[in-house]
Parts: sequence; C-alpha cells; structure tokens
Amino acid sequence: MPPPTWTSTALARLRTANPYAVDAALAALVLFAASLQWMFPDEGDDQLTWQGWLLAAATALPLVWRRRAPFVCACAVSVATPAMAVYHAPPPDVEYAGLVVLFTMASQAPPWQRRAMLVGWVTGGILVMQHKENALPFEYAFHLTSLGCAYGLGVLTRVQRAYTAAVEDRARRLERERAADTARALAQERARIARDMHDILAHAVSLMVVQAEAGPVVVRSDPERAEAAFDAIAGAGRDAMRQLRLILGVLKEEEAEKRNRNGNGRHLPQPGIASLPTLIQQVRDSTALRTELLTTGTPRPLHPDTEVAAYRVVQEALTNTVKHAYAASAQVELDWGEDELKLTVTDDGRGPEQDAHGGGHGLIGIRERAAACGGSATAGPGPGGGFRVVVHLPTAADRQTAPG
Repeated sequence: MPPPTWTSTALARLRTANPYAVDAALAALVLFAASLQWMFPDEGDDQLTWQGWLLAAATALPLVWRRRAPFVCACAVSVATPAMAVYHAPPPDVEYAGLVVLFTMASQAPPWQRRAMLVGWVTGGILVMQHKENALPFEYAFHLTSLGCAYGLGVLTRVQRAYTAAVEDRARRLERERAADTARALAQERARIARDMHDILAHAVSLMVVQAEAGPVVVRSDPERAEAAFDAIAGAGRDAMRQLRLILGVLKEEEAEKRNRNGNGRHLPQPGIASLPTLIQQVRDSTALRTELLTTGTPRPLHPDTEVAAYRVVQEALTNTVKHAYAASAQVELDWGEDELKLTVTDDGRGPEQDAHGGGHGLIGIRERAAACGGSATAGPGPGGGFRVVVHLPTAADRQTAPG
C-alpha cells in the first residue's frame, strides 16, 4: 500500500478538525479576499469607504455559522451582498461569500432551500451585474459560471456523503448478518454436539445397565456369561469414550488438532452406514434383543452429515427399544431408492410411554437430525404391533434439492 501523500493527510486532518474552527478560518479567509481592494487601492478605480468594508465584512462573518444554521447564514449573506452592490463603494468584484453559501446549501440543505437559494443567487447576480457600471459580457459569464460551479461542487459533496453513508450502512448490516450467521452456526453446532452426546451416552448407558442388571443374576450359576456381561459393559464404555472424544474435540481448536486429526491433517471420520453392522452386533451381544439388519436396493453415496445422521437414528431407535419397549426382537431395514434412503427400525415391544407425536428427547432428536439433512422422520405403533421409526434421508445426488 503506497504511503499517504501530504494532500490526503491534510484532508484527513481537516475532516477530523473542529468544525467551528474550520468555519471561523473560512470566514476570515473570505474577509481577507474581500479586503484586498482596500489593501491594494491603486489597482482599481472603485470608490472605497469604511461603510463598504463593513458591508464586505457582513458578507463574510455569517459564514462562521454556516454548518450550525446554514439557511440563516445563507439569508444573511444574500442580504449583505446586494446591499454592498447597491452601495457601490466598492461593488463586489467576486462574490466570495456567495460561492461558499451556495456550496453549503447544495451539500447540506433540504431540496426546497437549496433550489430557492440557487434561483435567488443567479437572479441576484444578473441584477448586480446590470447595476454595475460598464459591465462587460464576459463578467456575466464569469459570475454565473462561478455560482454554478460552487453549487455543482456542493451537489457532488452531498452525493459522495450519501454514497459513503450507504456503503458504511451496508458494511454494518453485513457485519451484523455475519455475526448472526456465526451465532446461528454456533447454535446449530452446539445442538448437533448435544444430540450426538445424548445418543452416545444413552446408548452406552442403556447397554451397560442391561448388562449390570444381568450380571449379578448369573455370576454364580454361569460365570462365563457374567464375565461376558462385564466385558460388554467395558466395551460399551470404551466405545462411548472414543466417540465422545471425537465429538468434544471440536469444542477446542487445540484439542481438535491434537486428538481429532490424523497424519493427513483431516478429522477422523464419525460412524456412518458402514458402522451399522457393528452397532447391530454390539446390541445383539450386549442384550437379549434379537436384532437383524436388512438391506434392499442399490446403496448410493450419502452426504457425510447424512451418514452420521443415519447411524445416530438407528442408534437412538435401538436405545429406545432396549430402554422402553421390553421387546424380544428388532429389525433395521435400509431401503435404497433413486433419490432417498428409507430407514425403518421396528420392534415387537410395547413402544415408548410418551406420545409418538410428541415423544421424548430421543424421538425429538431423530426428527431434528432428519430435518437437518433435508429429510423427515415419523414414529408410532407398527402395523403388527410394537413400535416403528421411519426416516427418509436424501442421497448425495438429491441433497441440493432436498427441503430444509
């Protein structure tokens, strides 16, 4: 980036300076320009009087209040300038104060005020030139062009100020929208982490409770079965800890770098469709629930989020079966279609005690997971008794057009 020039530095300091000090300096400059006729009287033939200088001062002094009261300042200058021209000792050679007030009105005043002031000054300038003795045609053009240029510069300043304000307002809106998007993303991530933790802990604890209740019953009569129960408890606990480390690692970037990244710098994958047989086998080995997995159709690629959602849905549905259904068997069906995966979990138990349309936190989490992936979920009594959870998830090809 090139270093700032002295002009840009001076303009920046002028913008941040005290406006009253700037206006007072501008009024002094206009008064100095109007007093040049008295400072160099031999260069002109106009009569010079101290009354004429007072009228010239009256055109400059109101400029001190040009930003605090622009219309009042413009009216005062508009009265003093014709008075100086009529007094004619001397007449105004250049309407310095008029140029300043036209610029100020064009850049700050409401439309009707700036238009009225422009018409008034153009008309007044023509009348003043007619009142002046021996006025040449080029003097008309010079005065009118000067007034028009001052007004045009004021219009450009107003437009630039409005454009800058619009850009700054847009930047503020974008910043607010970015902050809102970040907050929504954080809320969604927290909700996802909460759902994953609920599914992992509920599943692991349910299996551990079932095995812990069965262990004391068979510890004396069937030591091998008791040992297998305790092994299942330990395995469920280790699996839950492993998955919790994967999930909780995203909460801290440093922990994610240390725990959740392999040698290629990529996050370790979460369980998906390929992990369902392992989950089914774990439930079958850890409980008395006879569980089977059926697959129909041709498997199709799923979005990574949908992969995780499908696994968690089956995990939560089987957890509800183990905890609430008192079922003897459960069946997980994967029906692959052209645009979606239909996932059905059915048991022969009594179903959860909560209303199927309201459901507990588990059923709510299943619906939220399906909706987050652009799918849908329903739960209720099965056609032959028991309880059934049906989830429709879009495939990767249909993810772009899926609702939600």
